[in-house]
Amino acid sequence: MANLQSNFVGIKSPNPFWLASAPPTDKEYNVRRAFEAGWGGVVWKTLGEEGPPVVNVNGPRYGAIHGADRRLLGLNNIELITDRPLQTNLQEIKAVKRDYPDRAVIVSLMVPCEEEAWKAILPLVEETGADGIELNFGCPHGMAERGMGSAVGQVPEYVEMVTRWCKANTRMPVIVKLTPNITNILNPATAAMKGGADAVSLINTINSITGVDFDVMAPMPTIDGKGTHGGYCGPAVKPIAMNMVAEIARNAETANLPISGIGGVTTWRDAAEFMALGAGNVQVCTAAMTYGFKIVQEMISGLSQWMDEKGHTSTADFVGMATPNVTDWQYLNLNHVTKAVINEDDCIKCGRCYAACEDTSHQAIEMTEDRVFRVKDDECVACNLCVNVCPVEDCITMRTLAPGEMDERTGQPVAAEYGNWLAHPNNPASQAAE
Repeated sequence: MANLQSNFVGIKSPNPFWLASAPPTDKEYNVRRAFEAGWGGVVWKTLGEEGPPVVNVNGPRYGAIHGADRRLLGLNNIELITDRPLQTNLQEIKAVKRDYPDRAVIVSLMVPCEEEAWKAILPLVEETGADGIELNFGCPHGMAERGMGSAVGQVPEYVEMVTRWCKANTRMPVIVKLTPNITNILNPATAAMKGGADAVSLINTINSITGVDFDVMAPMPTIDGKGTHGGYCGPAVKPIAMNMVAEIARNAETANLPISGIGGVTTWRDAAEFMALGAGNVQVCTAAMTYGFKIVQEMISGLSQWMDEKGHTSTADFVGMATPNVTDWQYLNLNHVTKAVINEDDCIKCGRCYAACEDTSHQAIEMTEDRVFRVKDDECVACNLCVNVCPVEDCITMRTLAPGEMDERTGQPVAAEYGNWLAHPNNPASQAAE
């Protein structure tokens, strides 16, 4: 049976599934329930400095995006860091770590961008016995306006500076949580590495407004007739998160920087995809808030079964396996040719493929009077749109043409050799065009 034990920058946990810093990890009661359900670790909801706690709104804190079946696709939150006293949190962290020594307990931190503020809080966290800290450089609302959160994460020089302060003043591993609200994720990732970070985690939430209440004409969630931007998370952000993880993992300068993947992880497959792209473990929030803590049991059993089927004995076996196959567009093989194929036995004659291709694509699907759909190979560019709009899984598939086989669209045989845009005769900069 596959071994799901995780060792992330020296932090051990029985599986790679951690709860992200968020409401599910705000207090001892929640975290104990999470560990009893099977979570391998938690990142405790972000702590602030000693003194009066921050004040959260006393009204709706979440906006949502739903699919047609009411499935939750994304959450927007306007909640701030913990509004509970620092000492209360520290006492609870210590008690939880004492009672669950085999689970990972990471503490998320956000204090003013001053060295003394970081020096003051780090020994307090160390005393709890926590396994590490996560620097919250990602929150895009509320705290950013106070010079913290994404206000730090958007400035690489600040990321490096604060990371360096923390590394100089604690024995604990330092994980830097990156904001996606930036043009190039490599800049803060590189800065974190230069500051000595043991790892990065990403992504934090995306700045967003999820909807408008037409009755009061204000963004949702609405507080006394007003709304504000918040942080967007959930399944909808997963593609953005995976791209940013892959960018860090495949960049030569940051390739060896450990990554904790965050963003829409809902199933074991989501987790495996993040890890295949270079993440050493994953953090989960929205899925737990939607389905409860026991969803981790499905993640554990699903990942374990898949690993057994693939012959992976540990998660380290497949971490980063897909990274070498992530490339830039100009390196894709333009001599690779595929065509769509419709399985008429599985077709339910809904006509979605025909409508999509005829109206918005390449007019490569024909429909007979009795609603039989066939692909016109002489028009098909293999865009894959028909596959994606078809409601029947595997009813439409893509067939790869063998080298030498005739491509009816171009009237040319498929070339056997690899050829990318850099060498294409239509590229003015290529040698073939000279």
